[in-house]
Amino acid sequence: MKKHLISFTAFCLVILFSFTAFAQDLPSESVSQSTSQTTVQKKKTTDERAEEILNKMSLEEKAAQMFMAYVPSKNGTAVQKKNQFGGYVLFAGNFKNSNINEKKKIISGYQKVSKIKMLIAVDEEGGIVNRVSLYKQYRKTPFGSPQKLYKKGGYKKIKKDTAEKAKLLKSMGINTNLAPVADVPYKSSDYMYSRSFSTSASKTSKYINTVVTKMGKSNMVSTLKHFPGYGGNGDTHSLVIRDKRSKKTFESRDLKPFKAGIKAGADMIMVSHNIVECFDKKNPASISKKVHKYIRNELGFDGVIITDGLTMSGVVDYADCSNAEIAVKAIIAGNDMLCTAAYKEQLPAVIKAIKSGRISEEQINESVLRILKMKLKRGIIK
Repeated sequence: MKKHLISFTAFCLVILFSFTAFAQDLPSESVSQSTSQTTVQKKKTTDERAEEILNKMSLEEKAAQMFMAYVPSKNGTAVQKKNQFGGYVLFAGNFKNSNINEKKKIISGYQKVSKIKMLIAVDEEGGIVNRVSLYKQYRKTPFGSPQKLYKKGGYKKIKKDTAEKAKLLKSMGINTNLAPVADVPYKSSDYMYSRSFSTSASKTSKYINTVVTKMGKSNMVSTLKHFPGYGGNGDTHSLVIRDKRSKKTFESRDLKPFKAGIKAGADMIMVSHNIVECFDKKNPASISKKVHKYIRNELGFDGVIITDGLTMSGVVDYADCSNAEIAVKAIIAGNDMLCTAAYKEQLPAVIKAIKSGRISEEQINESVLRILKMKLKRGIIK
């Protein structure tokens, strides 16, 4: 009996060692397939959760989710409780007479009245465009421009700065930075030069990849701007701009940083108000179906597309229509979110356009799903 037991034990050990050796010899692609299946399962769960939230939303709530409204100077919590916007964007004036703890409390108030947690956004690019770090109660010195940071310490300094930015913003409940700037100017006198990283498309692409990747690790929503690239153009805050450059120029130059950002996992793309004739001679990029189709079909971007400010002269003066109508045009073009101060006129106009069939509810659902998935991905919706 003892002899049989020893033989059986030896047999089991042989089987065990053989299985272990087999497992060690499994090709690495088997591990990759397992990882891939886990990723797909995770994505499916996020998609299902987004669908679940969407199915409980009213048409009015869906429309409001597409608005990144300029935060009101007064009664921001009450305004959000009434409207249920997808997000608020804050500017320097919202931080001047406040401090970190006070701002955190105010932002927390916005979120408490939100059925779906908001994007709380700022333009904290560094250099001449800062909203928070302008004031010493938030940071001893303002965040530096990309060019100056790189000169001081290369990409190591860029990464450190990006992480510090995310930490400061998130400490107050700010989860979205309308940055980085992916524009590639030509010379130092160009409008976008001081906000950009370089006049080189390849160098800018590396910068964009670095910043977007680092922002993603901090779960900070990133925004590539201003598609399809300003180049040497002027300021659309006050001017109607026509860009007559060829598509070949864009594809060999200006689009490269956007492609790098998409590959790195950028959450949003902000579209400019430049009339880029090689894409669309009749419409500013922000209200051009052709531009938005290019982003989706040619660049393969399935994140959130957001307009630049919808009250800027570059789009309003050219389109020669009311603030209400410009919002409807922007959604018809393919934007998922509208960055705007004129929400009092624009939200009712968008709801009316959906109800009349001018904007399909199917399109609205697609946009809101993108917004919800992004919020889930970044932990804004738990």
